[in-house]
Amino acid sequence: MPAYRIIVDLSDRRLHLLDGNLVVQSYPIGVGTILTQTPQGEYSIINKQPNPGGPFGVFWMGLSRPHYGIHGTNNPASIGTMASHGCIRMFNEDVLALARLVPIGTRVTIRQ
Repeated sequence: MPAYRIIVDLSDRRLHLLDGNLVVQSYPIGVGTILTQTPQGEYSIINKQPNPGGPFGVFWMGLSRPHYGIHGTNNPASIGTMASHGCIRMFNEDVLALARLVPIGTRVTIRQ
């Protein structure tokens, strides 16, 4: 059984899925603006919701920090930029692929 964890690298604007210490997948992401920065720290995925709609795209995974999550987007041009209100945006197909792999409780490290 895989021991998945997620590392969000804000400077590279990438989300890395690790199994133990091995990177098994890496995705481009959008992150918070200078005024609404993505919070650094150690969190976990506490809920999952398909089809949240609007700016959250096709899937939402809530983090243990209230009001923050990893989600899809209705604005794919924002991926790779600093455009969100602090959440981690992914292409819709990427967030669906990730959500299929990681269970609730998965550790998420957000770092510069």
